[in-house]
Amino acid sequence: IYQSASVINDLIQQEINAGIASENILLAGFSQGGVIALHTGLTFPSKLAGIVGLSTYLPTLDNLNQERSEQNKNVSIFIGHGSEDPVVDMRAGQKTYQGLKALGYPIEWHQYPMQHSVCLPEINDIAEFINAVLN
Repeated sequence: IYQSASVINDLIQQEINAGIASENILLAGFSQGGVIALHTGLTFPSKLAGIVGLSTYLPTLDNLNQERSEQNKNVSIFIGHGSEDPVVDMRAGQKTYQGLKALGYPIEWHQYPMQHSVCLPEINDIAEFINAVLN
């Protein structure tokens, strides 16, 4: 997780160096990619637009009090999960949602009747979220 986050941090910094404001950068990931998006976004040292985590959870949640970024303490977060997911148990996603909510993050929980996948209603909700955080 930490090695992957370091690589993503470097990619984000490249975009910032190229003239993209960090507030216009949104991280998104599915499953393991969601783990990396959440961890990276919550610890990144410059303000980001938002984080989308799909069918995922945050194994580093217990370390977040020490590792989280002050600049992203109010980053908007979208969590989407399938109620029939056999790969990442929905309870792990719910625990992440509840833990981040308890830490004061503006976070949305969306549950869909699907397995470890993405569905059209979720895509529509993601589009709405992205439009809201980037406008």
